[in-house]
Amino acid sequence: VQLQASGGGLVQAGDSLRLSCAASGRALNLLVMGWFRQAPGKEREFVAAISWGGSSTSYADSVKGRFTISRDNTKNTVHLQMNSLKPEDTAVYYCATRTDWNILSRSPTEFDYWGQGTQVTVSS
Repeated sequence: VQLQASGGGLVQAGDSLRLSCAASGRALNLLVMGWFRQAPGKEREFVAAISWGGSSTSYADSVKGRFTISRDNTKNTVHLQMNSLKPEDTAVYYCATRTDWNILSRSPTEFDYWGQGTQVTVSS
């Protein structure tokens, strides 16, 4: 499975961005899709996750109410709509997929495949 993230950029505080992640490869079994981020000098942290059918989602408290995760299984894509961006949202954002269980998780260790990351920079 290969994951390709895109949509990052440089924006001002209060602006919006939409990240996308496209999956490809054989025997796609993209059960849970998730987004994580890593700021310089910090550990990778959970942002959002969505179950295979889209009925269940989970968000970090820091982004709840501002970010929305969605997916289109017909296109093997997952999106992260980010509104009301803050400077503290600045990080490299990674998409990831869990292929063993359709159970939401916030732990990076339970995700099997990762994209290369896309930089999001929010200026004040």
